[in-house]
Amino acid sequence: MEMKISHDSAGTHIDWEHEGVTAKMIDWFWSNMEKGFILWHPSQHEPLTWVIPPKHGNPVGSVHLAPQTWSDGTRQNLYIRFEDLATVPEYVKKYIVYEHCVVVAGLGFGEESLNVAVEDVMGYRIHQWQKTDFGVEGKSSGIGVKKKETREDGLVWAKHCGEEVGNWGEFLPQLYTLYRAVTNTETNPYADLSVEGAGKSLKYKYIE
Repeated sequence: MEMKISHDSAGTHIDWEHEGVTAKMIDWFWSNMEKGFILWHPSQHEPLTWVIPPKHGNPVGSVHLAPQTWSDGTRQNLYIRFEDLATVPEYVKKYIVYEHCVVVAGLGFGEESLNVAVEDVMGYRIHQWQKTDFGVEGKSSGIGVKKKETREDGLVWAKHCGEEVGNWGEFLPQLYTLYRAVTNTETNPYADLSVEGAGKSLKYKYIE
């Protein structure tokens, strides 16, 4: 995987590309994270649990706990929510330029954070991607809100995130193929994360 890291006033961004990974595989991954979370970063991830599981066809509003320890020794175990694009600030949505995306928000560290107002989220992570002749290209962004992130914070996140995204090439095609045998959408949900529009009008094409 090729990767380039940049930083601006909003946060840190990683441009990346993969051969042999498809946009549909990445769409599938976000509704099935528990199946591959350890593989996503074997040395830093612990098992993921869904607090509010995704629904087939619509993961918006789902919440997961994803315990992990980054290279600086910091253990993260946030409540993380899959955001409705209508509630995401426009200054965050302006970064979304590819055909598929997911925006997740860090809510906090306890059950009470499930009720956090949109304006009080700790920050956002954007992952976006689209098909190419060889596979996919994409961009991942870390944007602090309540908890502003320094350039140094961003580089620690980028190291972890870059390794995660890189590992898609190691396991995702095989895992996706294995789970095609599971036709029960309660245990193997799928949502098409294609988007249309831009800025304020950005929305999912196939999610109401």
